[in-house]
Amino acid sequence: MSFTPTTTSLDSFINISLTGTWKAEGRFLHQWTPKIIFIILTKGETATMDCNLGTVTDESARWYKQVPGGVPQFVLWFLHSFSSPTHGSGFSSQKFTSTHQSQTDYRLIINNVEEGDSAVYYCNTWDNSAKEEVSQ
Repeated sequence: MSFTPTTTSLDSFINISLTGTWKAEGRFLHQWTPKIIFIILTKGETATMDCNLGTVTDESARWYKQVPGGVPQFVLWFLHSFSSPTHGSGFSSQKFTSTHQSQTDYRLIINNVEEGDSAVYYCNTWDNSAKEEVSQ
């Protein structure tokens, strides 16, 4: 499925997208559970996006933000056994937070959305079940 992210430039609406869930296996990154969700909000509202990690239960959910034409930026990571998420540079805990509903279900919460939050958001995790690493 091909997807080109778009940004809504209307003064009163924010367009936020979540596309797919990404899982790292060994040194390879694979897309799984692909889905595209568009959220259109008014400035000041709260955006929530859910991520299911599948069979991975002992790793964190990691969230990334990508604006059209830009590279993904690390927003935060959160593990169900921790009390709070760890944020990437430039992403505040007042604006971006995360919760979990189970060991595999996580939610990204963006408070008080504004036009600069318009982006595609990705969720990923690390699958450490690989038993061997093969190099060439």
